[in-house]
Amino acid sequence: MSEPTASSESGAPEERLVGADRVIAVLTELAEHPRGVTLDELAGALRSSKPTVHRALATLRRAGLAEMTGRGVYILGDEYLRLAFRNLDGRPETARIQPLLEQLAAQFGETAHYAVLSGKDIVYRAKMDPPQGAVRLTSVIGGRNPAYRTGVGKALLSDRLLDLAQVTEWFGPFPLEQKTPNSLTTPGALYRELEATRQRGFGIDDQENEIGINCVAIPIYLDGATTASGAVSVSAVSFRCPLERLVDAVPEIRAAISRQLGASALG
Repeated sequence: MSEPTASSESGAPEERLVGADRVIAVLTELAEHPRGVTLDELAGALRSSKPTVHRALATLRRAGLAEMTGRGVYILGDEYLRLAFRNLDGRPETARIQPLLEQLAAQFGETAHYAVLSGKDIVYRAKMDPPQGAVRLTSVIGGRNPAYRTGVGKALLSDRLLDLAQVTEWFGPFPLEQKTPNSLTTPGALYRELEATRQRGFGIDDQENEIGINCVAIPIYLDGATTASGAVSVSAVSFRCPLERLVDAVPEIRAAISRQLGASALG
């Protein structure tokens, strides 16, 4: 039997990689459509042929990572969610942070989050809603928001972006999207806000990401980290809890962090 040629050795792995990339692309796009998406819509969004997308969907369905509803719409499968939440619940940081969030939500009657920085966005790793009957926020674990218009994002970036040039390089191109009238969209405005955040030791969101929602966020340092591992925030509906009241509560939030995680978590 002849030895395989160099072209066949290099060709097969490349084909498998392309196929895997397609499956991952379909899985990622499915995650953007919690109410479901059709084959035509997926093919259009991915700029790929329907047979190619259909083969990727078949692979995901066999693994339980995608499902098709009775009306011909594809959604993420329960197995995907089970794996994701099992992984999240098993992370050491989640086990450490969740009791703190539960305490803050009960103490203030508002939503508490833990978020980390991911590129130009923040990602919510843990969340605790206020007691039953209170207004709930739409944020979800695993959800993302642009860092520049969130309190947690500014809290995490304040120690990383120390001058105007760094702010311009990190966020550009400008101007950024003005999601609300309060959104900061220019390099100068963001630099001044990050400088103020650094000086006071916490970030604020003054209805910059969503009208009617504000928050304060405090960076935390786990396991001796020299830069913030993440940030803990308390978010509130503005008519029920104005921003000034949240700012006044920062010392109490810090005290709760110190009790639950140790004084070193505050840096």
